[in-house]
Amino acid sequence: MAIKQAEFVVSSSNYKQCPTTGLPEFAFIGRSNVGKSSLINMLTNRKGLAKTSVQPGKTQLINHFIVDSSWYLVDLPGYGYARVSKTARAGWSKMVGDYVLRREELRCTFVLVDSRIPPQRIDLDFLSFLGRSGVPVSVVFTKADKETQRVVSANVQAFKQQLLTEWEELPAMFLTSSATGQGRESLLAYIDSIRLLEQ
Repeated sequence: MAIKQAEFVVSSSNYKQCPTTGLPEFAFIGRSNVGKSSLINMLTNRKGLAKTSVQPGKTQLINHFIVDSSWYLVDLPGYGYARVSKTARAGWSKMVGDYVLRREELRCTFVLVDSRIPPQRIDLDFLSFLGRSGVPVSVVFTKADKETQRVVSANVQAFKQQLLTEWEELPAMFLTSSATGQGRESLLAYIDSIRLLEQ
């Protein structure tokens, strides 16, 4: 898939406020500081499309980006560490939960996982929640260029083994680097394949 155009459309505080065009949506979510904004910018080839920040918790709303006038890339608030109140975190949790469970246009939720570190319970628990809820999901390992291939491979394998304790079949997985562009073509091709099924 060759993306020709991508632009921000709207930020919403709940799924009911999201665009009503009926176009398919592909959501991206992960722990705070997992590199979500950088990945979105890399995928769309639009530097600065999604705002990056060294401060975790930058994304606080459901952000829709229209891609080639045919589908939406959706940037969801991260989970985990963020210097905000418990009340705010609870609000984000409900916002995200309502979106992934009730948004009819959602075709796949891509859960971002830091490939540099061993499996984290918060990522595994969120994936379990999506799996139990019947939400189509894929895993995107980020920052593959920031560690040795041996360490990254070991962490990815450990993550798979952890998932297999609860999952009969592993979801689609992608190894990416926003710095080098690794994984971009395969991830976009996967999104395209899902879209083509509807045509």
